[in-house]
Formats: sequence, C-alpha cells, structure tokens
Amino acid sequence: MRVLVLCKRQYTGKDLLDDRYGRLFELPVALAARGASVAVVATSYRTRGALVREERGVRWRSVDALPWLPLITKMQHSEALAWRPNVIWASSDALHLVAGVRLAKRLGVPVILDLYDDYEAFGLTRSPGLRGALRRACSQAQALTAVSQSLADVLPGRGKVPPVIEVVCNGVPNDFAPVVQQTEARRMLGLPASGRLIGTAGALYASRGIADLFDAFRRLHARDSELRLVVAGPRSHSVAKAIPQGAFDLGLLPHAQMPLLMRALDVGVVCNRDTAFGRSCHPQKLVEMVSCSLPFVAAEVGEAARLLSDEADKLYPPGDGAALAGRIASQLSDPRPAKMSLARTWDSIAEQLERALEATLYASH
Repeated sequence: MRVLVLCKRQYTGKDLLDDRYGRLFELPVALAARGASVAVVATSYRTRGALVREERGVRWRSVDALPWLPLITKMQHSEALAWRPNVIWASSDALHLVAGVRLAKRLGVPVILDLYDDYEAFGLTRSPGLRGALRRACSQAQALTAVSQSLADVLPGRGKVPPVIEVVCNGVPNDFAPVVQQTEARRMLGLPASGRLIGTAGALYASRGIADLFDAFRRLHARDSELRLVVAGPRSHSVAKAIPQGAFDLGLLPHAQMPLLMRALDVGVVCNRDTAFGRSCHPQKLVEMVSCSLPFVAAEVGEAARLLSDEADKLYPPGDGAALAGRIASQLSDPRPAKMSLARTWDSIAEQLERALEATLYASH
C-alpha cells in the first residue's frame, strides 16, 4: 500500500519536521513500520524553504505555502507524487482536506480525510466559502477519520458524510513512561524533592481554562502552604502575569521532558472549556498522564467526559475552581490513577488506521 499524507507542517504549537511530534509524525512512521510505503507532503505556512528527506522509513517533503500558489498545484507537482500513491490521507485543516479530495480525483485514487480537531472552529475556516468547501470535501471522501467519538458524532449533522467514520484517537509512544522515580524526575527538572506538587503542561491559555487551575491552587494553598504548583507550556502575556506567586514555571518544556514532569507531579490537571475545541478534541495530556500512572483531574467536557464517564471522581465542571480544588484534594489524599487502557500506543492506533486505509482501497476497486 502506497500512502500519501497531506498535512500542514506547523500544528498544535509544534513543527512536524523539526520537533518530530504528534499524530502527523507518529502515525506515518508507524504505518511505514507495518510495511506501507509512506510519503508525507507538509505545507508550511511559514517560510521554511523546500526540504526532502528520508527518515524512519518515510519520505518527508516540505513546501512553503507562500508566495501563494494553490495548495493543490504545489502538492500535485511535488516529487512525492512521482511514485503514484494508491490512497491519500489528508489532515490538518479545511484547505488540506479540500486539496486532498481534488488531488485524489485527479489521480483517480481514494481519499480518507482526517479531522484531528473541529476544523469548522478554526479561524481559517471563516474565509468566504471555505466552510461550504470543507463540508463538500467531507461528503466526497471515501471515508473520514475523527480524533474522538465526540467529534464523529456531530459530523453527520453537518451534511452528507461517507458511510465510514473511523475514530482514530491520539496516543503515546511505546516508551513514553519514564523508568525514573519521582525524586529523580524532580531532581532532573529542578523541582523540590519533598512536598506535594500539582500541575499541568501544554497550552496555558485562557481559552483552555487555565484560570480554573490557578483558582483551585490558590484555594488549596490557603489551607496547605507547602503545596506547590508546576506549569509548563506556551501562554499569553496575560496568563503569564496571572501565574500564582510561588509556582514553578518550567517555561516551554521540550516534549521529550513531558514524561519527567508527569513522574514529578503528585496530581495532574487537564483544564478545558466547553467550546467547539473542548468538545471535539482527544485530550493528549490526559492519555499521557494515564500512561505515566499519574492521578489527575480533568474538565468534564467532550471526550474527557466520555472516557471518564464511570470515574466521576476525576472530573470537574469547567469554570468551577472550587470544584476542581475539591477533586484535587481528594486525589492528593487518596490517589487513584485511571485505567491504563485509556492510553493507547501510536503503534496500536496505526494498526487501526492501516485497516481503514486498506478497506477504503479495497472498496475502490
């Protein structure tokens, strides 16, 4: 099977090729390891220059979107198409999904469109005509992959969709959980060896509900002055100013050190808001915490609420700092990690994606 992956290069605050991060890196690599021939054409919305390289069994090509040419033109003339793929997997945003359908028609091959987020909620999709083009593209694809069941459930209400919508969630590498103990992880991150630490990592934005954690920490700290907060990740200027006094701010922690942070904490927190993003996303930090056996509390919204429907003690109403403080206190006094089955490896998810690609390819003949 020859799979062409179309996606953007910068996503979820990372660079696909520089950081070798996330879904759009891990799944092509895992597909290649399973025997597929895989090429990735990544469009950069920032000026990076042309790049072609072979790495971990995948042919990676980066093309700049600017100076602007239609994405379909750049992708069609890419070297990656010279070997004629027999199936396309297009992801990232509305432009790439529309381009994926158009390119598949020109090549006469089937296409699966991947929604790793609710692309209709992206600012890009507010461009005139793009929302309608996105919905038409979804209706014309042979199948869809959605990052969560919550997102898959809303797609049929937006118009005609293919008969197959496969939920392909986010995962963790096989070796994600570190073997170091908590004291060693704290030493490596410059955190205190003793005392109890709560915290989070990832996008520390108001739109993701980070104020809930700050509020909860202040309430808990008023009762236990030795409790400390740890945060890491990108943030706005206003959020940076709002980080509670005395918190340990690890800044933009490299993703490779995230498992250390999970080991160092006593309780993790996954904040979110009841928004289109919050309802549709598959909580990456949640599965990473599960993989590291870290007790945690998550906002009761979207996929997190569904995954933890039988573990209500790990959920709090988004926007309710007092409730979050109560849940954290409960986890501190009686730690209860979530069941490990919630954290799937990228390899197991790639096996599922492979089956979906093969079924689509078989049905097209």
